[in-house]
Amino acid sequence: MLAFLILFSFLSFFHLITINSSRTLVIKQYSLLYSGLLFLITLMLWINFDNTSATLQYAIIFDWISFYNYNVVFGLDGLSLFFILLTTLLIFLCILGSWNNINFSIKEYFLCFIALDILLILVFSVRDIFLFYIFFESVLIPMFLVIGVWGSRERKIRAVYLFFFYTLIGSLFMLLAILYLYNKAGTTNYDALLSLDLSQLEQNWLFLAFFFFLATKMPLFPFHVWLPEAHVEAPTAGSVLLAGILLKLGSYGFLRFSLPFFPDASLYFTPLIFTLSILGIIFTSLTAMRQTDFKRIIAYSSVAHMNLVMMGIFSFHLPGIEGSLLQSLSHGFVASALFFLIGVVYERYHSRLITYYSGLVHMMPIYIIIFLFFTMANIALPGTSSFIGEFLILTGIYKFNMIAGILGATGMILGSAYSLWLYNRIAYGNLKIDYISSYKDITLREFYIFLPLILGTLILGIYPNVILNFVHSWFFLLISPYLF
Repeated sequence: MLAFLILFSFLSFFHLITINSSRTLVIKQYSLLYSGLLFLITLMLWINFDNTSATLQYAIIFDWISFYNYNVVFGLDGLSLFFILLTTLLIFLCILGSWNNINFSIKEYFLCFIALDILLILVFSVRDIFLFYIFFESVLIPMFLVIGVWGSRERKIRAVYLFFFYTLIGSLFMLLAILYLYNKAGTTNYDALLSLDLSQLEQNWLFLAFFFFLATKMPLFPFHVWLPEAHVEAPTAGSVLLAGILLKLGSYGFLRFSLPFFPDASLYFTPLIFTLSILGIIFTSLTAMRQTDFKRIIAYSSVAHMNLVMMGIFSFHLPGIEGSLLQSLSHGFVASALFFLIGVVYERYHSRLITYYSGLVHMMPIYIIIFLFFTMANIALPGTSSFIGEFLILTGIYKFNMIAGILGATGMILGSAYSLWLYNRIAYGNLKIDYISSYKDITLREFYIFLPLILGTLILGIYPNVILNFVHSWFFLLISPYLF
């Protein structure tokens, strides 16, 4: 089924290439159809997944360059399954959300999203670190085009180069580490490298090489500078993909590579990571409070949430690590919905400055109800997915270090402050008719975009075992070297 998913994604891309660029409606329809079918196939992978096993499932293995021991291996475990599911869902919603927003180069725009679908499926399913590097770097190309070509303002070129160079420079360190591992082990196969015996010094240097690569993508403080700029300049769908999926490549990489490959170095650098994460939570939360742009507030909020995820990963306790996965998936739902909500008002009124909005509860009640729901989810209200994720993360951090847990929890307090203040400013008060004279509530198409995100947030908040049952065995194997 995984082979069929990959093959179908490539066939979808090549079929879209053959369609004439002038047939814009046909391009949109096929893009929506193909992305929806990819999501349904991924659902079938989930339904048929054996949650009692921590071994690789749906494996695809064939020789690539056998003389140099390069073999192509794809497969799914509990970790990669849900990231692929999140990817296919959000790209389907991005295509639906972009239906009326793009006025030029429509074919190329939708091709970029189908290409992202293909590359992210490959990134999350590949079992070779060299191919992971190749596919990861390839993701930069369509995202570079989405932000640089279809971005919203004059600073989009600066933003897209910040995004590109921060990620590229970080990834060069990882490439050097991959070459060292290949030279030592004779292969870049993931499962073979798990048994590689490395000294403490080797682990420390290799961990740092992976760290610079993954911390930039996470993004961990102070490697977050590129993210607010990229979010502000990207189109709505680009912001959704940045927050909902691309930031998760960092958390996925730490769980997939850093902790299993370098257990001693992971423990050694934990104080540094906790320090940077706590600084990131507090600094970005305080910075979010003083922003006047919708997108910047949610962008800084994303950095704060992902820094908390980082602390959960390096808590080395099962609740914290499982909470980091839940919070990553929850952030994919909540942050994506918030960026879609910002896109709704931006498409109508062509401004993201909070100054121009007030009293929307009078004229856009459905919009404000949805905004309230995701504001509550963003501050981890019980009953939402963020509460379960943050509760488990803080439980794991407290078991590892009580002071770090107390400082990490400040993010929930500060997050409540800027989230509720933002909601209060746009929902209540008098309408500012000097700026906006006519209002329009969300359409049926927009409601269909928010519906799966609302359901996902509620289901994970009420019954998190729908995820945890599939990853518990894998995470227990992951932390077994750290049990002491």
